[in-house]
Amino acid sequence: MRRAKISIIGAGNVGATTAHWCAAAELGDVVLLDIPATEGMPAGKALDLFQASPIMGFDAALTGTTNWADTAGSDVVVVTAGIARKPGMSRDDLLSTNAKIVGDVAAHVRDSSPQAIVIVVSNPLDAMVQRTFHVTGFPAARVIGQAGILDTARYRSFLAMELGVSVEDIAAMLLGGHGDTMVPIPSCTSVGGIPVTQLISQDKLDAIVTRARNGGAEIVGLLKTGSAYYAPAAATAQMVEAVVRDKKRLVPCAAYCDKEYGVGGYFVGVPVILGSGGVEKIIELSLLPDERAALDKSIAAVKDLVAAMNRLVA
Repeated sequence: MRRAKISIIGAGNVGATTAHWCAAAELGDVVLLDIPATEGMPAGKALDLFQASPIMGFDAALTGTTNWADTAGSDVVVVTAGIARKPGMSRDDLLSTNAKIVGDVAAHVRDSSPQAIVIVVSNPLDAMVQRTFHVTGFPAARVIGQAGILDTARYRSFLAMELGVSVEDIAAMLLGGHGDTMVPIPSCTSVGGIPVTQLISQDKLDAIVTRARNGGAEIVGLLKTGSAYYAPAAATAQMVEAVVRDKKRLVPCAAYCDKEYGVGGYFVGVPVILGSGGVEKIIELSLLPDERAALDKSIAAVKDLVAAMNRLVA
């Protein structure tokens, strides 16, 4: 059986760690691509990872390259390219530079892997996935943003810390844009099947929500010279697995919504069924009034971000 071909664009911390998770889980053969100016860096990382395979016992071909031809015919393309957020820098500060970088990447993907499913990780996420969709011209189901799984993981982690329980017992859902306006859904959050509101006070839950919203900025502040990569890469690898193994996972992703949730043609975080066709179904939840109001606010913020990007790249 032919192994899936997974190309990861951007060999920095997020891209290289995504390659690590994908190869170790034997999700497919991995191509790690970066810009020509990086010279042998992607090849060096790919070779180093391949040399770990006899120790860890995984079979995957790993290629590091600066040549787009090596990515041709990819089944899944992961886009991590772009400058990283630095201390004091908001996601919006990244907008102009990363819109140009991601637009160029999207054009290459369109030409080299026209049947691929594209998973966008670059920030500001909600704008970058919209940019990728516009430039590739791919069907909306085959362009997806990675944000909700990461945000939900942060939320679940902080709940587990507060309650002193296993992270495995916490189920949660977050909707909306990636970042400050993400919308936790308490009505869809439980611990071992018990509604979280029966286990934690509202003030503590609010504090955890705030920490989850600022989860990336907290790590940037601690690292001082970089941004998060282990959890973003793990979240991305989970999406890759859902696609290449047709897992039909019900997970939150940035998906193209038109009539759904009344969005009107933008990518926002919503629950989806993710499988070999990409976004195979969008799940519309019945939200409580305050949850709906928060989601509407988040959708408006996404629209403003995309409008700002469109002005910059016009």
